[in-house]
Amino acid sequence: MAGSTQIEWTEATWNPVTGCSKITRGCDNCYAERFSERFRGVSEHPFENGFDLTLRPARLEQPLQWRQPKRIFVNSMSDLFHKEIPIDFIDAVFRTMEAANWHTFQLLTKRSSLMARYLKARYRKGVAPGHIWLGVSVEDAQNAVRIKHLRAAPITTRFVSFEPLLGPVGKIDLEGISWAIVGGESGPRCRPMAEEWAMEIRDQCQEAGVAFFFKQWGGIRPKAGGRVLDGREWSQYPKTPKQSDATAASI
Repeated sequence: MAGSTQIEWTEATWNPVTGCSKITRGCDNCYAERFSERFRGVSEHPFENGFDLTLRPARLEQPLQWRQPKRIFVNSMSDLFHKEIPIDFIDAVFRTMEAANWHTFQLLTKRSSLMARYLKARYRKGVAPGHIWLGVSVEDAQNAVRIKHLRAAPITTRFVSFEPLLGPVGKIDLEGISWAIVGGESGPRCRPMAEEWAMEIRDQCQEAGVAFFFKQWGGIRPKAGGRVLDGREWSQYPKTPKQSDATAASI
């Protein structure tokens, strides 16, 4: 079975790499780091080395063994485009995703320029397969440039995760974007999210016909504040080539 998860917008996780390093303020209170470091020094535990970047080749072909189709969040405990991950290892991850085409893979990065460069080299004049969704994390207006990199990459289904949303992002160019996720920060040092920041993104998604998913308000515990925005829950998914009109987002 795939790794279980309580992340609302996916069904499973797959971590061929764990560990990372911080690059922007969205990384400050990283949930993956907080979880991993609890086990640093515990002999033979999977996170014996805490949140140190760790390649896990034994996990590379796991999704090929999972026969039931799932939405799979790739590297929920890392960033596949970290500069210290060898290109041949990234290639191996993509080979598995390409082969396991009965799944939908959801891959997020903050290293958007490295992702775009890799995808242009891998697919040359083509695009990434439709069952491999690629996205960027954006926490505020300062880091919205990642969306520009995302739009320039050869991707069939692009998405943006505004989580943790730490400030207003302003006007967004959503051309070519299929899906947006918004969520507040959780954990003991969580920073609050203003309602108007989330509503601004929601309104732009509605205007552009982009599927919108409101994940959480955040708080000490992820589910503490619930996930109701403007009187309802927003759980839309993008319409993709693999989906029928009946299962696509209704906007």
